[in-house]
Amino acid sequence: MVSFDTTFLIDLRMGAPEALLKAKELEDSGEPKCVTSPAAAFLVGAHRVGGRQLERSRALLRSLVLLDADLEACDEAGRIGAQLFARGEPLSANDLLIAAISKRHGQRLLTRDRTFSRVLGLAVETY
Repeated sequence: MVSFDTTFLIDLRMGAPEALLKAKELEDSGEPKCVTSPAAAFLVGAHRVGGRQLERSRALLRSLVLLDADLEACDEAGRIGAQLFARGEPLSANDLLIAAISKRHGQRLLTRDRTFSRVLGLAVETY
């Protein structure tokens, strides 16, 4: 399974050609697709716009498996955050949770945000 990061979800909703091409490849492959609960917060922007964008965003989320944060994922976020902080490369709390939940569930993270490559043990795919 592949876990969608916020950047991919936004790019897909906005019709970015790279994201649309990647979504088509994934659809054709039949690979299951998922999203972490923090990445699903991309609905903030959809709510700001409203209308068709909001409905399309909700439909997109309904088509994905939702990966929740459990205690192990939260602990992993803490470990990752401490490691990155010690190296002077902190990530936001939201990104730490996205990385940790994806890692905890054994998913590769699909993103255009290359900062996730700093997370040891996290499989990252960019587009």
